[in-house]
Amino acid sequence: MRFLEIDRELTRLSYYDATAPRGVSFPALPGATQADVAIVGGGLAGLSAAIELRQRGMDVVLLEAQQVGFGASGRNGGQAIHGLACDQATIEAELGIEEARRTWAMSLEAIDLIRARCKAFGIDCDWRDGYLGVAVNARKARALREGVDHLATHYGFEQTWIDQPDLPRWIASPRYVAAAYDGRSGHLHPLKYTLGLARAAVSLGVRLHERTTVTALKPGAVAELATPHGPVRARQVLLAGNVYLQEFSPLLARPLSPRIMPVGTYITCSQALDPALAASLVPCGAAVCDNNFVLDYFRPTADHRMLYGGRASYTTQTPAHLADGMQRRMAATFPQLAGTRVEYAWGGFVDISFSRAPDFGRLGSNVYYLQGFSGHGLALTGLAGRVVAEAMAGDASRFDVFAKLRHREFPGGRLLRMPALALGMAYYRLKDLL
Repeated sequence: MRFLEIDRELTRLSYYDATAPRGVSFPALPGATQADVAIVGGGLAGLSAAIELRQRGMDVVLLEAQQVGFGASGRNGGQAIHGLACDQATIEAELGIEEARRTWAMSLEAIDLIRARCKAFGIDCDWRDGYLGVAVNARKARALREGVDHLATHYGFEQTWIDQPDLPRWIASPRYVAAAYDGRSGHLHPLKYTLGLARAAVSLGVRLHERTTVTALKPGAVAELATPHGPVRARQVLLAGNVYLQEFSPLLARPLSPRIMPVGTYITCSQALDPALAASLVPCGAAVCDNNFVLDYFRPTADHRMLYGGRASYTTQTPAHLADGMQRRMAATFPQLAGTRVEYAWGGFVDISFSRAPDFGRLGSNVYYLQGFSGHGLALTGLAGRVVAEAMAGDASRFDVFAKLRHREFPGGRLLRMPALALGMAYYRLKDLL
């Protein structure tokens, strides 16, 4: 299931890379070293954990096989939304209502943490408040309303319900019949945010090394990580490479990869629009996402473009004529953009779990892992870094709430699990159309 060649091609025309110059790089590991904690993976989860651990006085070395923000952290749709990728009912069934309320509260804390870190470290990442959940038909509207009412009744989380006659005040699209607005969630430029966290981590004393692949892990009271540049010894280890861990460090990923699957996701960004037209498309300025199982999501950017995501590949193969296909989807949502040129088209792979619930846990007593964000990790990765740092510092109470979630391996084994998933997703696409 090697997808790196496909993945590298998907990075060529990224709006985020074009609008967030890296400025500086971080050196490869210069040789053998040791630390209190070694982190594998320079995305949002690993960087968040590094910041939290340094703020607790621990010596931290972070090892990234490529560049900071290389994977989903630097390529995603930029939507920081309440909750998890799975329905809250999934968490309630697993953990009970009280523990489900704890996970919910932590998902809101995750959004607040983004705002707090931007302020504390001076990160300018184009943050804007607001999230609009939309429904494409009456059946989807009923499901959306049931979810809104459930969160209000059982979690005290209020959203603004919007019926079809009022929709033009919020979104100028004929496609939707109802919506719910959450002003606490929002959207941002994810690569600017990730690079800002990297600078913050280094300013706190984290030793951050790019172009340093971890090839093996020798467990023990002091674990040893092998790299081409020399070993790294640490009392505790965090594996935060998500789906890319199985590509760059397959030996480390072996016990974890059967529980996650790489799914290709794709995003386009329009040419710069007339500012008045751009502002009229989503007058409330929010990020938008429908509630289909295979969903579309989009948001206005700070430089007056429409950033539009949708489609997914469950075989790792990139859809043919990606930019043209996505432009048609964008124009179907906004007829005003028919004929508008798509200037950027990119993608990457996210790690989905079977239940779409996050998969946090331990391998032995001192090796922790974070994975399974299932396409809903922009905010949750930050919270994950905080709770794993708490656990490493001696208080695992919040980390263990997530660790209690049970996770199944994908059926079909190494050869058949991807075709089985593709078949299952075809069923859900059909349900979305009904």
